[in-house]
Amino acid sequence: MKKHTLDMLAKKAGVGVATVDRVLNERGGVSPETTRKVLLAAQEIGLNRILPVAYQQPWQIEVFLSGNGSFFFKQLARDFGEIANHLGYQRMTLLRTFTVETQPEKLARLIIDSSTKRDGIIVVAHHSPALYEALEVCKARGVPVITIVTDLPDAERLCHVGINQMQAGRTAGLMMGRMVKGAGEVVMVSGRCDYSAHRQRIAGFRAVLEQKFPQLRLREVLAGQDQRDVISRLLEECLSHAHDVIGLYNTGSGNTEVSAALNRHQLLGRCVYITHELYSITRGLMADDLLAMTLDQNARMHAQLATDILLRHLEEGYQPTLYEDGKVDFRLITPENA
Repeated sequence: MKKHTLDMLAKKAGVGVATVDRVLNERGGVSPETTRKVLLAAQEIGLNRILPVAYQQPWQIEVFLSGNGSFFFKQLARDFGEIANHLGYQRMTLLRTFTVETQPEKLARLIIDSSTKRDGIIVVAHHSPALYEALEVCKARGVPVITIVTDLPDAERLCHVGINQMQAGRTAGLMMGRMVKGAGEVVMVSGRCDYSAHRQRIAGFRAVLEQKFPQLRLREVLAGQDQRDVISRLLEECLSHAHDVIGLYNTGSGNTEVSAALNRHQLLGRCVYITHELYSITRGLMADDLLAMTLDQNARMHAQLATDILLRHLEEGYQPTLYEDGKVDFRLITPENA
């Protein structure tokens, strides 16, 4: 190759001439990231020669998931693993890291450290200044981040993958209002209040009932925080002083404790009970006609979309829309289609 072409390519890629020579002649000793830079620059200047395979090294992707033990996150972890296995180790290496939801600063440090070693990051996180700062660091380092399940509004992320949580809450409210008979009280049990997903579900649920079903009285939200003992205690206190509960909506985990509390107070199967996710507990409750319906987030679609979008961005430079490309449709599951 002519020297001036090598010089031009090196300048465009921001590397030395020796590095360009190593990449084009496949002599090794160059990082995958630098290799991709050189090959992209070669394509952009229209280099008329056969180029080596652009992605000989697999993409390094790290997924940060909640370690709270709920069905949804366990399933999400399994789905990411299956998708990575299907794509093959030559295209992508996927690492799954489980974090404690109550330690956002620790998660932020893990993300910053990951940005020095990974090509892309997928994360479930809730609002925290430390996390916003971590995503800014990723952006500055050129490491794309996709948020899933719960969004971080205005953070430096490539896009968000998930359902419309407000819409899910509104749908639950509409179904509740249409299923209950007469007037009475409706109990709301919320998952972690620092997760925007749960706040949005409650807000949507409340808005529809207040707007369309004024005969239904909403009790104060029980902040179960996805902790089984807290859910049991709060429900026992609430139901012990309630006299006309005709509906219950649970935005998070703990359906075993919710159904046990309703059963103790002779409300299970008598009040309209709506929750989220389809798994063994909710499937069993519906089979016994004790749960009216569940709204399933479709964990597999979260994992598939997040992986597809991130790889397309890394390989093609595709810039997804913030919400549209990652929109997941939730599913309404009743005893008839469980």
